[in-house]
Amino acid sequence: MKPIKERRIKVSFSADTYSNMLWNFKPQQKSVEIMPGETSLAFYSALNPANTPIVGIATYTVLPIEAAKYFNKIQCFCFEEQRLNPKEEVDLPVFFFIDPEFDHDPQLAECREIILHYTFFEAKKERMMIPGITQSFEDPALLAMPST
Repeated sequence: MKPIKERRIKVSFSADTYSNMLWNFKPQQKSVEIMPGETSLAFYSALNPANTPIVGIATYTVLPIEAAKYFNKIQCFCFEEQRLNPKEEVDLPVFFFIDPEFDHDPQLAECREIILHYTFFEAKKERMMIPGITQSFEDPALLAMPST
């Protein structure tokens, strides 16, 4: 892949945790500047302040949404669950690049910044809600419903 030297893109990093997730989770750097086609490595940090182990899983969002199809994660902590022991702190890497085709998309002609945002959830305790249904996905009554 060849970097496109004429256009540098600022990739900004942000993070939060969902609901009752106890971890302290944040990016280690505010942003990086890269060219489409160039790889980059960024780190987030997570700390479990609790006295018990916690397993978490991260979801991500890329903004603007039109840029998401060009944002490619080669390796990411979000690909699998993360287990942190009590008081443990870890560095969480994400290795990525912006597809060079980004530079040829007319919808993104003026785009100079992409935001990569992660949200960590507690993997075993969160309940997935289905829009329009007031019961959680793990509710036995909902799981017993016949499939069509």
